[in-house]
Amino acid sequence: MVIYAQNRVDQKTEKKYANLWLAHTSGGCPQQFTYGDQSDAHPQWSPGGDQIAFLSNRGDKEKPPQIYLIPVFGGEARPLTDLHGSVSSLAWAPNGKSLLCCMRKTDAEVLEREKDEQKKKLGVVYRQYDRLFYKLDGFGYLPKERSHLWIVDAVTGKGHQLTEHAVFDEDSPAWSPDGHWIVFCSNHAPDPDLQPDAVDLFVLPAKGGEPRLIPTPSGSKSDPAFSPDGKWIAYFGSEGEGLAYQNNSLWIVTSDGSGKARNLTAAYDLHISAWTINDLGEPETMPPTWSGDGQSLYFQVLHHGSSLLMKIGADGSPPQTLLGEKGVVGSFTFDEPQAKLAYFYGDLTDPGQVQVMEMQSGKTVTLTQVNHELIEQLNLSQVKERWYKAEDGTDLQGWVMTPPNFDPALQYPSILYIHGGPRTQYGYFFFHEFYYLAAQGYVVHYTNPRGGRGYGETHTRAIWHSWGSADYADLMAWTDLVEKEPYIDPMRMGVTGGSYGGYMTVWIIGHTPRFQAAVSARCVSNFVSMWGSSDFNWTFQQEINDRPPFEDLQNYWKASPIAYIGKAVTPTMVIHNEFDLRCPIEQSEQVFVALKKLGVATEFIRFPDEFHGLSRNGRTDRRIARIRHIQRWFDRYLK
Repeated sequence: MVIYAQNRVDQKTEKKYANLWLAHTSGGCPQQFTYGDQSDAHPQWSPGGDQIAFLSNRGDKEKPPQIYLIPVFGGEARPLTDLHGSVSSLAWAPNGKSLLCCMRKTDAEVLEREKDEQKKKLGVVYRQYDRLFYKLDGFGYLPKERSHLWIVDAVTGKGHQLTEHAVFDEDSPAWSPDGHWIVFCSNHAPDPDLQPDAVDLFVLPAKGGEPRLIPTPSGSKSDPAFSPDGKWIAYFGSEGEGLAYQNNSLWIVTSDGSGKARNLTAAYDLHISAWTINDLGEPETMPPTWSGDGQSLYFQVLHHGSSLLMKIGADGSPPQTLLGEKGVVGSFTFDEPQAKLAYFYGDLTDPGQVQVMEMQSGKTVTLTQVNHELIEQLNLSQVKERWYKAEDGTDLQGWVMTPPNFDPALQYPSILYIHGGPRTQYGYFFFHEFYYLAAQGYVVHYTNPRGGRGYGETHTRAIWHSWGSADYADLMAWTDLVEKEPYIDPMRMGVTGGSYGGYMTVWIIGHTPRFQAAVSARCVSNFVSMWGSSDFNWTFQQEINDRPPFEDLQNYWKASPIAYIGKAVTPTMVIHNEFDLRCPIEQSEQVFVALKKLGVATEFIRFPDEFHGLSRNGRTDRRIARIRHIQRWFDRYLK
């Protein structure tokens, strides 16, 4: 059987819930396993297969989720823990007697306020910080407590804290096969906020004790995993600090720290991730998964618009692609003998289903049909892939989506979409917003300019310290290509994008009048004021020249779209979310005020209480309102 979480939205209250479902690997109709208006998530089979641990807020929705256990063959879920803090990274011990997790305790002042109804009603009086990174988009203002490792008894629920430090966080913990050791990641720099990529691997006795450092090259690291014999640790990471253009690679190192870490994927120019951008949520990038004999590892890779599942030898022999061509592989797990592989799979025509593949035969069974009843009623647009050359001869990839019932003899208005990031990719994944606008009569076209992922490290590095250079040239080359199509009306072309795509939209209207309408969403417009105000804090300077603005003001201003806004004539709608901590709303406020002052047609749409990712995971009525505002603006100027 396969256990998975399925999300739903209550249309009346706009609240989101998740329940657990079970599906048999042989097929048949999946069965709902948990019920109720709560969020049941992160299910984990016990080693014996007789019960499932999961996180849920079903006890008290105002408190962080707790660990629950439920028997597989009948019985109610019971709360295992009542911890004062938020739990993550849940994993059973190999013997099934305990669970390993990360937990961040609730701050003492919060607990104190919760005990006093009057103080609770009044809420927070003030916040005090002495650390650089004190907020996180999608979360809010960070607690003072740090995330540490805990062991929870699977019978009594009694928790035992393994690590403790006022400054260091621990994450990505994993058991050794014999259950005697735990590997995890942590940044032990004197001030981790000043060296966010100085992450190391540590091994800790499961009974507690002093962590032991595993020597590895300096750089970001995540998701360590022991080999089946316990002699090796695989992990994802890069070498060097502050070099975000680098590939996320697969490394292995001896678990006793005696050997030198090896990058298994360096020779193949692969970036490990599942994040093909869409507006439905981020596909999960899984930790490296060892084969049962310890000779190979499985991992996900971005490649030419697909999120692939690949296999590579532990000796570094050439990788093989198992799944994902023209689609996206998200979460995946094997059964114990690794005879069957369960995985999430989506593509251009389906937001995603749970599938199972028999490893020997390659036979695949689709276990779920979520949303099929709706999709079968839709007349979805056709999407065609196009490859083209940049000005310097670089091969680039794009896609053109034509309206339903497309007539090539007619001329259509068009919308160029620019992805965020910039280090991600568009590709073979369902994008509701694209289909919606195509259904309104637009040709929607999009491409992966240099600066993104999926085409090698040189492609990504092309705009390092140089946003608005090769990426702008690539977008114009793509627009030139699309504009030549006989079904494109060159006098009715629009452009839009969010985040980095918003940056490029504002950059474009300040550099060319070729588009008749634009929509900038949650943009970056001014690197000077962005520095220190984003949740990314000072690290945005790495995108410029790795110097703060008070040492390099000229380059900050040169890279800022607001510096060129005086040349804008394109009618431009500005959209931003009021609780965006990644790209603060003042970035769009500057654009809106400048356009109004210039006399350029503009509107400002602000969404309250929403983080940066409204278009993917915000409140549904606001997502609908947002997309209708975009349509309204383009209809006004392109129809």
